[in-house]
Formats: sequence, C-alpha cells, structure tokens
Amino acid sequence: MKIIVPMAGRGSRLRPHSLTVPKPLIPVAGQPIVHRLVKDIAKVLKQPIEEIAFVLGDPAWFGDDVVSSLEDLAKELGAKASIYRQDQPLGTGHAIMCAKPSLSGPAVIAYADTLIRAKFDLDQTADSVIWTKQVENPEAYGVVKLNGNDEIVELVEKPETFVSDQAVIGIYYFKDVAVLKGKLQEILDENIMNGGEYQINDGIKRMMAEGKIFKTGTVDEWMDCGNKVITIETNQRMLGFLKADGEEQLVSASAKLDNSTIIDPCFIGENVVLKDSTIGPYVSIGNDSVVENSSVKNSLIQTHTTIKNANLDDAMIGNHVKYDGDYTSISIGDYSVLE
Repeated sequence: MKIIVPMAGRGSRLRPHSLTVPKPLIPVAGQPIVHRLVKDIAKVLKQPIEEIAFVLGDPAWFGDDVVSSLEDLAKELGAKASIYRQDQPLGTGHAIMCAKPSLSGPAVIAYADTLIRAKFDLDQTADSVIWTKQVENPEAYGVVKLNGNDEIVELVEKPETFVSDQAVIGIYYFKDVAVLKGKLQEILDENIMNGGEYQINDGIKRMMAEGKIFKTGTVDEWMDCGNKVITIETNQRMLGFLKADGEEQLVSASAKLDNSTIIDPCFIGENVVLKDSTIGPYVSIGNDSVVENSSVKNSLIQTHTTIKNANLDDAMIGNHVKYDGDYTSISIGDYSVLE
C-alpha cells in the first residue's frame, strides 16, 4: 500500500501562521497536521505501508528541514519516502500527477489540510473508496450521489437540492492508482481545466464512466485546519480524543511547573516552563516555550515562545513570539514581538 500526500499549498487562509511554516506542518495537539493525518490513515488501512509520496511546493517554503521531517515520518511507519515538487499551483489533479513514478498499485491519496478519526474496513470489492463524512448542511460541500447498491455514481459540488448528506473530505483509496493516473494524463493532454486548474474529480468521473465501482468509507470525525478559528477548534477536539485514548503522553516529563496548574486535556511540549500560571483546558504549548503569570485556555502556542502577564482564550500564537499583555482572542505569526 502507498500513501500519496499532495501538500504544496502554503495555506493563505491561515496567515500569518503559514507565512514561514507550511500549513501542513503547523502542529495540532503537539504534532504537525500532516504527521497526524498520515498516522491516522495508516491505522485505518491496517496493512503495511511501503511508500509515502509527498508532493511539495517551492523549496523556499518546503526546504530541507521539511523534507527531513517527512522522511522521518515515513521511516517511523516503516515506509520509503518519495519527495516530488509541484512547481505551479495547477490543481489537485496536477499535484497528483507530479508523483507519477509512484502512481501504481493500491494507494490512498490524502490532502494534508484535514484530520480524521475513523474505524472502517476498506471494501475490497470496490475499484475505489472515497472517504466521506455525514454532514448537516450538505449544500455547503461536495457530496457523493449513491445508487441502490450504495455505489457512488456521481460527485456533486454544493448541491442546491438534496443529493446526499455524505460530504467528500479529500481522502481516496484506489485499488490500482495507475487507472486514475491514466485518466488524469488524458485530462492534462486534453487541457481540461475547471477554475483554471486540473482536478482529481475529472479523472474520477472518467473512471466512473467506464464502470469502475466506487464505494464510500465514512469517517467518524472530520476536522479541518483551514483558518485560525477552525484550527483552534480542531486542536480542542484532538486533545479530547487523545486524552480519551490514553495512548500518547500529552505532558512532557521535561516540562517544569512552578506554582502552576494544568487543567486537562492539554499538550505541554519538551522543556516548557510554566510559572505562576493556569493552563487549560484545551491548550497546546510547543517545545521550549515559557508561560509566566498567565491564564491560557482554548489556545495553541507553538515553539520557543514566551508569554507573560496574559489572559488568553481562543488564541493561536506562532514560533519565537514574545508576548506581554492582557489581550484575548489574538492571532500572532512567527517572530512577532508584543511587549
């Protein structure tokens, strides 16, 4: 089994946090989004992963440090890491085709801006499985249309009339991804674009037209990381799941507490110092950060950051920030200073 991960976008809706850190590497509950996503997919697949192909953007944004972290992720899962580049933002289909040498055999394609919680078995009778989530407002999403055999027969974008309540979340399984590769090559050769981009859906529609069987794999939880508000909410939900699972150590043994209280669930990274502060619930603090004389809840603070004299709620603060104040609900990017 292979996993193909297009992650070339920088995440404009998550600025300023994505200005210096690519959006898929922004940490949620202590781990980068893409790391959590790939690990959760591996759990669902329940089979060895032989290769993980990452499609990255401009090396100025996705440099050697990013490549190294992704290679370490693949190694942790016992897989080979393949690194490809998408030099132009020409859509989902184009991004997948940038990994053309890896597009053979069974594979999962997953876009690295979402997190999931799921337990289901892949339908081995299907040529493809499109992962979906039941939603209350399907008119706001791309959804699947099913026939009487629960097979997907159409993809419908933001339907004005009810089609189904199963929203497409951006994760796909292909029994042989080379079939999709062939259809996407046709799309590129014929220069078929939607919204100025080459789309995976156009390749999928051609597979359906040839009678390929598509089924759904429904996830229990689907968490987006599209902007600051949603990312903080996702951090909260993920901390709750991790606390209930009990599989990860959320508070590092190297964290130092001086007259401070942690209200679970929280993630506290390595060498974090908490002094005269109350932290939590639902707070993630990255490695080597310091929080002093402060109250912090429902917030995400990254690495090497110092917070003093603060009362923070719904805050997202980047790396190498110095913050001293009494503001609430703030959004500060990397290397900012507020004193």
